[in-house]
This record gives sequence, structure tokens and C-alpha cells, in this order.
Amino acid sequence: MDKRVKLIFWICVSILAFLDFGMASKIGICYGRNADNLPSPNRVSELIQHLNIKFVRIYDANIDVLKAFANTGIELMIGVPNADLLAFAQFQSNVDTWLSNNILPYYPATKITSISVGLEVTEAPDNATGLVLPAMRNIHTALKKSGLDKKIKISSSFSLAILSRSFPPSSASFSKKHSAFLKPMLEFLVENESPFMIDLYPYYAYRDSTEKIPLEYALFESSSQVVDSATGLLYSNMFDAQLDAIYFALTAMNFKTIKVMVTESGWPSKGSPKETAATPENALAYNTNLIRHVIGDPGTPAKPGEEIDVYLFSLFNENRKPGIESERNWGMFYANGTNVYALDFTGENTTPVSPTNVTTGTSPSPSSSPVDNGNSTVIIGGGGGVVGGGGTKKWCIASSQASVTELQTALDWACGPGNVDCSAVQPDQPCFEPDTVLSHASYAFNTYYQQSGASSIDCSFNGASVEVDKDPSYGNCLYMIAPATTGFNRTMAGNITGNITAIDSPLASPSSTNEAFRQMVISVAVSVLLPCFVVCLSIW
Repeated sequence: MDKRVKLIFWICVSILAFLDFGMASKIGICYGRNADNLPSPNRVSELIQHLNIKFVRIYDANIDVLKAFANTGIELMIGVPNADLLAFAQFQSNVDTWLSNNILPYYPATKITSISVGLEVTEAPDNATGLVLPAMRNIHTALKKSGLDKKIKISSSFSLAILSRSFPPSSASFSKKHSAFLKPMLEFLVENESPFMIDLYPYYAYRDSTEKIPLEYALFESSSQVVDSATGLLYSNMFDAQLDAIYFALTAMNFKTIKVMVTESGWPSKGSPKETAATPENALAYNTNLIRHVIGDPGTPAKPGEEIDVYLFSLFNENRKPGIESERNWGMFYANGTNVYALDFTGENTTPVSPTNVTTGTSPSPSSSPVDNGNSTVIIGGGGGVVGGGGTKKWCIASSQASVTELQTALDWACGPGNVDCSAVQPDQPCFEPDTVLSHASYAFNTYYQQSGASSIDCSFNGASVEVDKDPSYGNCLYMIAPATTGFNRTMAGNITGNITAIDSPLASPSSTNEAFRQMVISVAVSVLLPCFVVCLSIW
């Protein structure tokens, strides 16, 4: 009888393990803070929650940041800066103190799930590769003392330069100069079931080889494929080729089963004069297509169906980063919380994105005709727009009776948690002049009002705004006009310079595809496992 119970029990457990295939790929965001003008950590936490992002990477263990993410449910990857590696590698007591002061007081309210030890150390000027593994071991020892070694994973992130060759992917291999520290580190990762962390940037490969690599291939827009002659695998984008290069390099070292996590990937929105591909349009195209690829079509040619966890770089532009212009312009948001471009983090929106024209280097011009999103019509431009079902055209502008403080508070909310694309009121953009809070707030208020359905309640802003029936557009600064909607398929519009984006789903809404799949898995689990355990109990 006992054998029968055990058999049925293990069948149940096996089914439960099989259902684990429902774990989906994850999209996270990198929250770098190498700037002197960023919002407070509390404001950033609010923004990230509004965007419904559940995974965040930071590059240290700043106490204010850890506090800001407490009780949010957001999973946090923290970092040990390269400058701290020597202290962490030399003495266990240093790590114990760090854990006691920076981690234990805030865990588990702040959901720390992984620690990245060092940042791309093989490319660091001081080449601290020999310190990484000793530091990782000391951190693991400290975590084990506190009973957290199974709950917090330890790894280290690397750049693609750790490879001596990356193409074709099947011939990829790690640089021999790193083999002395790499093999024992990989053994540590296997032993502790930690991922290998890699930062992937197709942008750099394209920028440095524009005569060989088509921009479309780097942006997931290619209509042709590149073949790996050794394997016959076909690649339609550079990201997959780079990721498979890591898989093949790990396999060549007999570490085939290590999970790979992409801890940075993105595209800059601005660069030096020679960086012609660094535009908001290309940044939007790359990140949009990356999200869609990871969520909707997981895996690579070498590992189809493999879940891929990716952290987008980066949340903000960081004005203190050294180097060329692009280094300070990887953010999806300006430091004041306004969008550099409006990105759909859900991956649900299927509206084609328009990258910068690859032959002329210019952005596609916005059409002067209405954009039909299947539910309503929106016209960008002066002269008003089409109001669904008839009615009077309305706009929402800042009230001249409101104080500057009231307007600034409402403006900050609209351009932050309100998810308004306020790039049009940035310097050198069409709505920047007049450079007053009243003018900038009017543009932001109206954009929020229109994209929210243009109902009177959307023009409240605590009394700092008023509805008007006269188009407030002026010069090249064109105010959106949109019909009231049922809450679905709303269009968010940018400015007339070509930065127009259409997002069919609110940024804060979870992916319905993933939600439906999750519900299906739960349904199967209940319908299969419950009877399974009932049988076990009845036999027992």
C-alpha cells in the first residue's frame, strides 16, 4: 500500500514539475544613478510601480534605494561595485559587516533576489578578475550564515568582450586570458544554481561596423537572415546571434546547463555626430522589438523555447557618465521623469515602430492623415480633430489662476506617474518656448486629458487646469485632440518632429497573453493535481 501511495505521490510531483514550463521570460529595468539630477528613490519606485515593472537592477546596495522598494514586491538585483571587490575578497569580516548593515535590515521587505559581484571586470582598467570569485565565495558564506544562500543568487556580469570570437555563434569561445578565473567561477555558478550574467549591446557592434552590418539586423527589423555555416542555424537579428555565442562558448567549456541572464541591453537615443544611429526612433524600435521577442517568441535558434530574462538599459539618462555623448543618453526617461520616448513594457502592442531611415538617416515624417487604431480616430495637429460620435472639441490647459507650485506639482505628476510623453517641452523641441511652467503644464495636461479619454474628470489636476474649446496649438507646437474612448486602444502621441508613437495598451496593464497562460497553468494544476492528491489520501 505504501508503495502505491509513494508512486502516485511522485507522479503528482512530476506533473507539478512539468507545469513549471509556464515560467515566462522576464523583462526588467536597470536603474543607474550616475547623475546629479535624478528624482528621489521614492519617486523612482513610484514610477517603476506605475510602469508595472517587476524586476530592477541597481549597481550597489544604497540604503535609500533599498528602503524605497520595500513592500513593493519588486525583485531587486543589487551590485557590488568594482571598487569594493578588494575589501570583499580579502576579509570575510568586511562582507559580514556589509551584509549586516546593508542587506539584513531591509530583507525580506525589500525583495533582494540576486547580487552581481563586480561590473564587467574584464574590461575594467584595473582588471580585478582575480578578486571576483573570492568575493563571491565570501558573500555566499555570509548569506549561508544568515540562511539566505538559497534565496539570493550570486553572480557577476560581463560584456561580450569576454569572448575572443563571437561570430559565427557556433565558433564562439571565451578569451584564453580569462580562463584561469572563468572555469572555477562557472563551477561556483553551477554549484549554487546561479545564472551567467552577460550585457549584450547590438548597438556597439553596428556602430563599429556600419559598412558590414545592416541597421535592420541590429533592430530586429531584418527581412533576411544570416546563416551559421557550421550549424545551418538562421539568425534574423543580432541579439540572438550574440546570445547564442554565449551559449556555444559555455558549451565548449562543458557548462551547457548554466542559465544565461541578459543583465543589460538597450540603445542610446542621442550620440556624437558620428553616431547617426543613436536616435529616439531607433532606441524605441530596438527596445520595443526586444521586449516583443523575449515575451512573445522566447528562445534563440540554438535554444528555441528557452526563457530569456533581460534587463533593459536604462531607466534614466545619466549626466555624469564619462565618455562620448551616447554614454549619457541610454535612458527611457529624462532626469525630470518625462519620456525620452514612450515604450510599451508589456510587449502587447503590435503597432509597427519606425526606426530612423537607414539610407537617409532621417526619421519618417508623421502622416497628416488621421491614425485609425480600430476604435477611434486621433489627429495630431492644429485645427482640431475628429470627435467620436460627434460633440464639441475640447482641450485641457493649465489655469492662469493656479500658483506656480500647484502647476509644477501637477506637471511633475503628469510627466511621471501620469505617463505623459513630455519630450515636446524639452529644450530645442517645438513646445519648449515659452519656457514657463504654465505653458509646459498646459501641454502635459492636455496630452494626459486626451489620451485618457477627454472626460472632464481627466482635467482636474486638483483645480490647476481648465477645459477650453479653443485649440491652444501655436506655431509648430501642436496639441493633441482625441475622442472619448471606452478605455481600450487609446493612442498616445508625441510631437510633430517625428517622435510619434502609438501604444495600444496602458503601460501599467499586465500582459494579457501571459495572464491567460498563467490562468491556464493554474487551471491545469487544480484539475490534475487536486484529484491526484485526493487519491493519495484515500489510499492512505
